[in-house]
Amino acid sequence: MNTTEYLKIIIQELQGTVQSISETEADKLVEAILAAKKVFVVGAGRSGFMGKSFVMRMMHMGIDAYAVGETVTANLEEEDLLIVGTGSGETKSLIPIVEKAKALGGTVAAVTLSPESTIGKLADFAVILPGAPKDREEGEYATIQPMGSLFEQTSLLFYDAVILRFMEKRGLNSKQMYGKHANLE
Repeated sequence: MNTTEYLKIIIQELQGTVQSISETEADKLVEAILAAKKVFVVGAGRSGFMGKSFVMRMMHMGIDAYAVGETVTANLEEEDLLIVGTGSGETKSLIPIVEKAKALGGTVAAVTLSPESTIGKLADFAVILPGAPKDREEGEYATIQPMGSLFEQTSLLFYDAVILRFMEKRGLNSKQMYGKHANLE
């Protein structure tokens, strides 16, 4: 199989994930972002990279948003939202962050494959994205992709869809957002 044939299959897999995402859960996340004073996003590995992309877009919309662990990240307080992107919901480095956010009075949203996981249960609510866990058994989930790739790709596209929904609710367009784009590049 050549590269473009693999790409076609990946796109088909991504198209298949759309029907599995709850619009109710997605809207709950949009509403939580709208209600939050500040928004924090955390994830490990590639899930973390997808979350950082989401933070960037929220910043472009004028949301006070931060990637947890960066030197310029503000402090989490009551009325703030922590979004945790984790396929397994068991990432050991993320559990204490979720516990701390809850102890500080923040709201926690898990974007996950595993709502019954440790992080899923700690979260105030979860958005369940389809995909395959990194440690899946052969044949457990129909994807040609390695490890957590399908979840990570779905999360990036889901975050972009959340941005579009937020833009719609706030009456924003790309031109307005571009005014907040980095200009020291």
